[in-house]
Amino acid sequence: MDNFPRLTTNTLILRKIKPGDLTSLLTYCNNPKISDQILNIPYPYSEEDAIFRMNFIYEGFKKKERYVFAITFCENDELIGEIGLHLDKTNDNAQLGYWVGEPFWGRKVATEATHAILKFGFEQLGLHKIYATHFRDNSASAKVMQNNKMIQEADLKQHYKVRETYRDVIQYRLTKVEYAHLTQG
Repeated sequence: MDNFPRLTTNTLILRKIKPGDLTSLLTYCNNPKISDQILNIPYPYSEEDAIFRMNFIYEGFKKKERYVFAITFCENDELIGEIGLHLDKTNDNAQLGYWVGEPFWGRKVATEATHAILKFGFEQLGLHKIYATHFRDNSASAKVMQNNKMIQEADLKQHYKVRETYRDVIQYRLTKVEYAHLTQG
């Protein structure tokens, strides 16, 4: 896949991140409620952090290691979050990750974007397994995964060290066979 894909849902467009998204990245990522749940988003979030992130995303696509999409509403091209797959080519799997700006919480943005990215991963990238984790206290992310019929497969105790505190995560998954059963039934 040489050109970055564009995915469309009922209300969202998942597209390539572009330089014009810098302001939105700064606005929405500079929030401790976001950084407390996302390992690679620091707080405070600076312009240098946003530029580094954009370069990380571009380089990942160039190497076919990451597909990170800007989440936008169909009627407005403003970035309101991100969703992506970080590939493990050796094992034909990927880790799913996302964040959505706080003003858009409760609108099922992450659920709809996750549905689209699962379809993309299995149907276009031919992945065998997609998994995602959330911190134990992030019930909203648990709901996103459950709404997409992902299966809880692990409860990882003190898995990540975040600002000198070890935090538990819950891991969910879908395999290609499980995804096929969902789409056929």
